[in-house]
Order: sequence, then C-alpha cells, then structure tokens
Amino acid sequence: MSTQDSPHASGPDRPHQEQHPPKGANPLRRTSDRVEAWCSGLLLLVLALGLPVASVSAGLAAYESTMRTVQAQSAERHLTTARVTSAPQAAPGSAADEKQTVRVSWTGKDGRQRTGTARVPLDKIAGPTVRIWVDREGTVQDPPMPASKATATGWLTGGLTAVGVYAGFVAGRKGVRLALNRRRYAQWDAEWDLVEPLWSARFHG
Repeated sequence: MSTQDSPHASGPDRPHQEQHPPKGANPLRRTSDRVEAWCSGLLLLVLALGLPVASVSAGLAAYESTMRTVQAQSAERHLTTARVTSAPQAAPGSAADEKQTVRVSWTGKDGRQRTGTARVPLDKIAGPTVRIWVDREGTVQDPPMPASKATATGWLTGGLTAVGVYAGFVAGRKGVRLALNRRRYAQWDAEWDLVEPLWSARFHG
C-alpha cells in the first residue's frame, strides 16, 4: 500500500463543517421569546373564538330576560279610563309633555270604584278623563316596558361583554410579558454576576 493510499498519511486536515441552526430557526431567539409567542398566539385564539361567543351569548341572555319582563308587564297591566278629580298643579313655564301628578278615580274590572294618583303629561289631559295603566290589583302603574327596550338591552350587554373580553385579552398579554420580562432581567443579572469579574480582571490586568 502506497503512502498516498494509507489512511494514516499525513496531510492537511479537512475543515470541520460548520453547524448551522435548523432552517427557519432564529439562533438569537430565547426560550422566553418562544413562550411569549406561544402565549400570545393562544390568547389571540381565545380572543377570536371567545369574543363573539361571549358577546352574543350575553346579549341574547339579556334580551330574553328583558323580554320576559316585557311580556309579564304587558300581561299584568292594562289601560283604563279614569276621571281626573284634581287639577294638575303645573309650575310656570312647564313643558306640555312634562308629567304632573293628578288624583284620578276609575271603576275596576270587579266593578269597585277605585282612586289613586297618576303622573300624566299635561298635553294628555284634554278633558275630565285620562287613560292610565293599572295592574290586576287595581294599582296605578307605569306603562309596560316596550319590546324595543329588550333589543337595546341585548345590544348594550353584548357590546359591553365584547369590551370586557378584549380588556381581559390585553391585560393577560401584558401580564405574560411582565412575568417573562422579570425572568429575563433575573437571568441577565445572574449572567452579569458571572461575566463582570472576568471583564474587570482583563481590564485591570
């Protein structure tokens, strides 16, 4: 076997192949950076899925609850014609649609004569009688809640819920970043405690 063919022949060493990080990986990316990115992605997913579900659910729940109140009031209260027994004491300069308290009397469904007070706008008192709302017990009540109030309550509740969910997302994201930053600062301090004496020795040496 010739010297050229010998596996132990002297010659220049082959250069070592450099170790490259996996394709697409950032060698400067710390573990805390990956944790922060993973938590941010998770929070974004929760926001994307949770915000519409929470806001719609809360809005529908508020709408249905208010509609039950609307239906209950509409079933329990009815309009009746009452006779005005005392003139309203309107203050000077009062608007026509401003409500004033007047004494009224009316005949209930049971045929009994009833009396009470009602707040009625001045422009609704066109004569000796006025239309008032009373319940089954014959007590003067406010008009039943309109169905539009239930719709408005549903939209308002849904909107406030969406704002609350988004605020929770922002707070959660800031909390994760604050916790990770504290960990990073602690790691930097620990590493500096190890490196600083070496640098100081080289500088003063």
